Amino acid sequence: MRILIVGAGSTGGFFGAKLASAGRDVTFLVRPQRLSQLEQHGLCVKSPAGDIEIQPQLITSAQIQGPFDIVLLAVKAYALDSALRDMEAAVGPDTVILPLLNGMRHMDVIAKQFGADRLLGCVCKVATSLDEHGHIVQQGTFNDIAYGELDGSDSERITLVHAFMQDAGFDATTSKTILRDMWEKWTLLAAMGTINCLMRGSIGDVASVKGGHAFAMRAIDEVVSIVRAVGQEPSEPFLTQAYRLLTLEGSPQTSSMYRDLMAGRGIEADQIIGDLLVRANAKGLEAPILALVYTNLLVYQAQSGK
Repeated sequence: MRILIVGAGSTGGFFGAKLASAGRDVTFLVRPQRLSQLEQHGLCVKSPAGDIEIQPQLITSAQIQGPFDIVLLAVKAYALDSALRDMEAAVGPDTVILPLLNGMRHMDVIAKQFGADRLLGCVCKVATSLDEHGHIVQQGTFNDIAYGELDGSDSERITLVHAFMQDAGFDATTSKTILRDMWEKWTLLAAMGTINCLMRGSIGDVASVKGGHAFAMRAIDEVVSIVRAVGQEPSEPFLTQAYRLLTLEGSPQTSSMYRDLMAGRGIEADQIIGDLLVRANAKGLEAPILALVYTNLLVYQAQSGK
């Protein structure tokens, strides 16, 4: 099987480099600036599990000559529309699309353009960033990816995708509850992003000050209540862990959106916070904390031009 990684940034580059190092047929679809950087320096992953350096197979959208078996879509949500245009020639009747994006809005957008039958649900958990040289740096040791049919069924293509993805240096699993998994990840990202971005600190920073723990609990409660009303019911083990992780004193944990904000980069305000707020409003639900952090993030975007 052949896989096209759309986006050779910190997430797509990480999983693509692992797959290529494991001998899989991997091609990266990149924009001209990233193409030049990777052609000159190669693709480097710095990880506690061991560094990887490869000379990746690279193409631009104009060089796509036909469909791939798998398209792993690994771009920031605000770059989704342009990425879908760029990859159009790579999607054929039997192509499977695995989207590694946050939130849920992208599922509707991809289904509208390519058809829902092309899509698998997908969730990844990895903390990576690009350094000043364009190298991918992994923080922590977790590197998980799960995928499944949206209706929870078994299928031949899931078997084929899993055979391709497993034993490649990261934890790859199939899931019969992938929709719930995706909603749970969104719950965690929205709650953590709210806590970090509104308070401008890590989970531990917020938990350690007077009123911080109570604020974090209210933020989590609000997000969870919305998800219960508009999405999938989170599991009890997930909720227990989420409340513990997001109120833990001494925790250095921060969301990727907060790290992007502090670095002056573009942020996924609309996809992680705004879309959840839209869904809450459509149900007539009060969401004062989400509304506050969303306005805060819009001010940042207006000031920074990101």
